[in-house]
Amino acid sequence: MKKKSIVNNIIHFLVQNCFMFTVTVMGMVHLTLLGVSWFAGVMPMVYINACSVVIYLLCVLLCRFGHIMPVYIFIFAEVTSYAVLSIFLIGWRSGAYLFLFSIVPIILYFGCYLFKGLKRLIILSTLLVIDFAEFVALYFYLNNEVPFYQLSFGFNSFYLIFTTFVMVFSVIFYNVIYIYSNEVEMTNLTQQNVKLTADASKDALTGLLNRRGFLPIVNGYMNGKKKHHFCIAFFDIDNFKKINDSFGHDYGDEVLKHISKLIEREMHGCDICRWGGEEFIILASSGLCPDSILESLREKISGLHMNFEEQDIHVTVTIGTEKYSPDRNVDAWISEADRKLYFGKNNGKNQVVYVTN
Repeated sequence: MKKKSIVNNIIHFLVQNCFMFTVTVMGMVHLTLLGVSWFAGVMPMVYINACSVVIYLLCVLLCRFGHIMPVYIFIFAEVTSYAVLSIFLIGWRSGAYLFLFSIVPIILYFGCYLFKGLKRLIILSTLLVIDFAEFVALYFYLNNEVPFYQLSFGFNSFYLIFTTFVMVFSVIFYNVIYIYSNEVEMTNLTQQNVKLTADASKDALTGLLNRRGFLPIVNGYMNGKKKHHFCIAFFDIDNFKKINDSFGHDYGDEVLKHISKLIEREMHGCDICRWGGEEFIILASSGLCPDSILESLREKISGLHMNFEEQDIHVTVTIGTEKYSPDRNVDAWISEADRKLYFGKNNGKNQVVYVTN
């Protein structure tokens, strides 16, 4: 697990610094070829590779300041020019043409970052066609030509193996980066969708379920095998409008949050919904929602001490409860609990109106 985390961190770092990593590696490639050319005694290749190193040092600075477009242009121009000059000077067998294939992933990866829509399609297609056309032209015109410098078998072999390695590394590296980036993007989208789904089903103020999140749960219980063992309790905070009018809506919000936390704590294992305004609904099995627990909850709410901006207030609630009956749908079930709630509101408030058998 730790090794996997280290690998993920490394890949994440490379993704975040892909452009800088690319020009740095390409500069090191040409620095290596500069040294090999020096030992091989091919001085023009020394100068050409020195120029390439300078170009990639400039690209490092451009990446440092976020100027990716000129880096893209420099890479394409440098590689296509280098392939022509190398094949002319040290021959086709050096494998310099493989650099034309090594930049294909770079063309695609950088291009997808820089361009969008139809512009992306046109520019990438054009560059790929130019790249392939250069390879074809070099093959037909320089494949059998005698190079300006005849390298020994050892140096020719090194050039070929090294350029092959660079090509394979480029293909593998950018495929890994692409796959990892897609996986990260898909993971982020999934997490965002989960969050949006949760946000859409929860009340922003209290964190309780809202109607959108609550009703599917009720329907799920009603369609289950043990639906007759459930009941609902419909709450309403007494005189809540007076609280808002007297102390302000901020205070009213604090009251809603305090009561929500208390209900969650006392009715653990139940589905709790802020139905709207100062109304709440609890969906619970009959074992989790007996009359004694609802009476205890009502008493604890009435004894709840709340202080907001040096203002003390005590609130009460009225509760209407109803067991599930198979001859009712969801709306009828909730309406019956609501009817009992308002019966209690009209007959003294601060009470639980029990289910009928």
